[in-house]
Amino acid sequence: MNLGCYQTIQFPRNGKTRFPSSHPLKSLHLKGNKIGNVKFGNFQASQRRRDCSLMLKSMLSVDSAVETEGKEGVSTDSKYDAIVIGSGIGGLVAATQLAVKGAKVLVLEKYVIPGGSSGYYQRDGYTFDVGSSVMFGFSDKGNLNLITQALAAVGREMEVIPDPTTVHFHLPHNLSVRVHKEYSEFIEELTSKFPHEKEGILRFYGECWKIFNALNSLQLKSLEEPIYLFGQFFQKPLECLTLAYYLPQNAGDIARKYVKDPQLLSFIDAECFIVSTVNALRTPMINAGMVLCDRHFGGINYPVGGVGRIAESLAEGLVDQGSEILYRANVASIILDQGKAVGVRLSDGRDFFARTIISNATRWDTFGKLLKGENLPKEEENFQKVYVKAPSFLSIHVGVKADVLPPDTDCHHFVLEDDWTRLEEPYGSIFLSIPTVLDSSLAPKGHHILHIFTTSSIEDWEGLPPKDYEAKKELIAQEIIGRLEKKLFPGLKSSIVFKEVGTPKTHRRFLARDMGTYGPMPRQIPKGLLGMPFNTTGISSLYCVGDSCFPGQGVIAVAFSGVMCAHRVAADIGLEKKSPILDSALLGLLRWFRTLA
Repeated sequence: MNLGCYQTIQFPRNGKTRFPSSHPLKSLHLKGNKIGNVKFGNFQASQRRRDCSLMLKSMLSVDSAVETEGKEGVSTDSKYDAIVIGSGIGGLVAATQLAVKGAKVLVLEKYVIPGGSSGYYQRDGYTFDVGSSVMFGFSDKGNLNLITQALAAVGREMEVIPDPTTVHFHLPHNLSVRVHKEYSEFIEELTSKFPHEKEGILRFYGECWKIFNALNSLQLKSLEEPIYLFGQFFQKPLECLTLAYYLPQNAGDIARKYVKDPQLLSFIDAECFIVSTVNALRTPMINAGMVLCDRHFGGINYPVGGVGRIAESLAEGLVDQGSEILYRANVASIILDQGKAVGVRLSDGRDFFARTIISNATRWDTFGKLLKGENLPKEEENFQKVYVKAPSFLSIHVGVKADVLPPDTDCHHFVLEDDWTRLEEPYGSIFLSIPTVLDSSLAPKGHHILHIFTTSSIEDWEGLPPKDYEAKKELIAQEIIGRLEKKLFPGLKSSIVFKEVGTPKTHRRFLARDMGTYGPMPRQIPKGLLGMPFNTTGISSLYCVGDSCFPGQGVIAVAFSGVMCAHRVAADIGLEKKSPILDSALLGLLRWFRTLA
């Protein structure tokens, strides 16, 4: 994912390019085209449309463009109800939910398209997802279909392709397990591998279903807003008490109550590693229950055209609601006035002001960079004592000849060949997504995309001369690809026609993530989610949203974070009911609970 090369952005045949340079506070207008139920816009990132393209050098030119573009059109004295820093899924869900409630929102995005790690880029006719292709939250039922709900709130819908297999595990001792969409088929396959643990399997995953069913029965809003919280408790007391019971618990402890086989426990570790990049003992049970069951309830559904279409559709809906999104807008700092967040300053010196500021940056970037020089609030000190930055990833985007893949190849794979102890080690486990198994339009005819990623630390890449850096990228990429060739796809190396490699430095540079991290990781075995901060912060009118907030990492989790954040902000600016006395009591209680972690 070396995004430092040229990127092709496709514009419509009619020549009406509504790129944000002409009016800096207007989004890309995405209207005009529809495929199935997917509304695509005039701004199309499809390899099918080659007739009118603009070659943009990625972030190198974007940073300099901030200095010269968009200085006219809006006074820096403009007042918004909320400014959202960053247009990741969490930030966009928060922004659109607020806009629907009547708030005037400004989203500031450093890059030229929305999405962050749920964005995309193009090379040589391929459309690559920047991050994961495993998409939760797209079903048409229940309350955890948060992406569907967020799109519908702004009048958008997307065509999706159901994935019959969430992931195919390839594990030590030749353990192969497909996680089928149908729960009964998954349980049948898993118990066939561990017949002596059938009761333990049913009881562990049964506990996961208790959590999922409780969550899925509730109207999900801010857990920091007492009127909502007490209302839900009186309507659904059993479900709320169920969630309170599991809040301080971890998946590994629950699994060990019912399962004794070391290899099965290691399999559950691998299940949780996909959820949280840590083993089951350090994965909150609520997170595990939410993901390990939603894959069977709502299923994994891939959006036609790629994951980046989600953010584009949300951005389009945001503008239709009368709010705005500014691209090439690099926020350098948050402006405080007497300890209250009142605005932001861009790297080109422009200031924008709002009643509230919502940071979709990580908490480390928010408090370490955007508020550099300010005293770290006590609550953030406590958070950083409990959590460290999760590792980043080495990403390999590959285009291959289609005939190297067997006809029945699954879309998602997890590979750990020989040694369970390597599960959490850098380069130990391999995630593999092949989105073209579901949507062939993402690659040229007769070709597939392989998105390969494995955990990697930024310290592994610092201080290398450019030549050594490139050589190391190639060496490790060849090792990883060689492992996949040996385990899954003979002849893989010779079938490659395109390859780009991104390191944690790439993720830090283009996604503005401190050390390239993808969220928090507990320093030691945590007390479930008890230590995870919500959306409010120790600074008045400043909120955080995204994967370093409750409930953590993953698309469905950050969407949940966005919904919660929007509700809390809406209450604070008078768009939802609010009780100052109850607010003070609940927020104080939640702060105390977090000290117990």
